[in-house]
Amino acid sequence: MGTGRTLKFALCEVLQFAGLCVPLFIVMQRFAVIVAKVKTSTQPPGDSSTAYWLIVASSIAYVTSTALLIWVPLKYMVFMKKKFLIGRKKWRPVALVYVILSTLPCFAFLIASSEVQINNNLKIDTFQELPVSLVLFSLICIDVVERIRHCRLTGKANDMERDAEIPSTVLTHVEQVTPVTPITPVVPGPAVPGQVVPNPITPGANQHNSRNQNGAGNRPETNGTVPGIPANTGRPFSMSGLSSQSASTAAYRAPPYTYTGPLRFLCASDARADVFVDGFMFWLDTVEMVRVAGHPLVYYSGWVFPIYIFSYLSCLRVVIMPHSPLLSSLGVVVQDLPFFFIRVGLVAFFGFVTPILYLMKNLLVVLAFIYFNFMTKLRVFNTERMIL
Repeated sequence: MGTGRTLKFALCEVLQFAGLCVPLFIVMQRFAVIVAKVKTSTQPPGDSSTAYWLIVASSIAYVTSTALLIWVPLKYMVFMKKKFLIGRKKWRPVALVYVILSTLPCFAFLIASSEVQINNNLKIDTFQELPVSLVLFSLICIDVVERIRHCRLTGKANDMERDAEIPSTVLTHVEQVTPVTPITPVVPGPAVPGQVVPNPITPGANQHNSRNQNGAGNRPETNGTVPGIPANTGRPFSMSGLSSQSASTAAYRAPPYTYTGPLRFLCASDARADVFVDGFMFWLDTVEMVRVAGHPLVYYSGWVFPIYIFSYLSCLRVVIMPHSPLLSSLGVVVQDLPFFFIRVGLVAFFGFVTPILYLMKNLLVVLAFIYFNFMTKLRVFNTERMIL
């Protein structure tokens, strides 16, 4: 048992450290190649090789210093369970440090590579595939490792409830339900001197009184919830942080039935495998936006600045815990809303370099978020309150 835990710990740490170092080395190496080619066209060959090795040495020094001064001390404090880092469990310090130390420099060098080629009238490298396949893939790996490292990797998922970041199909939230006692109507009998005869209570009066005692009779509110019934706080699954049905209701209800037929193997599901699906689905919109930046028409223009800047802001969502209610509003503010305007501008200037599907996705997510969270609370949209 101890050997298995040690091996899993070492594997997680190696994957996270590789995700921190590899994208930086490759992006800075390709940036050094671009600078060397620019120097070759304007200066003697010796100066170009000097610039190349200077940038490569700088990347090695940067990774070494950040790993020794920031990454390793942070890991030590996290595993020592310092309260100021993991006390409230609302954010992930490791993901925040990774986004600052790795993703931010990679995006900065991608922008610098574009500017160097534009200023020297060269078209050497557009980094078309690298950001999508390497930088964001490393970010996905960091996200998945952070969510699955507390779970056992062998056997059945019987200890999944200990990690609140992973959904479970087991009924984990049970509340006591107060039984409803039926009220029997009092039949008036013959009057006895000195006895107070209660008034007969009609069924309508009982219903009216119970509605007054319980507030609004447990009718649905404007946001779709019912008083007395806990709201769904499941883990966000979609690309913008909005909750899906499979994740939002998993913590409160068990599967409706279990199929036992000959094809029951098709119904196999495991929350640990769903983490990988969730990890890639969560970043599809950002991946598509960064892919557009690699298009030659877009890369050699000023549009790389807003694309990479807002794509980086979108990556900051990984700092929030997957089950946090802040993730929905944060996804709209830092991803869907700015991505919508960027895609409208790209279509207007360069044509259909980005799919219309993502443009409609950003628009509909923003409209749905505003309507169901704010406009349904207005009196004009609250039709049930008008009827009652």
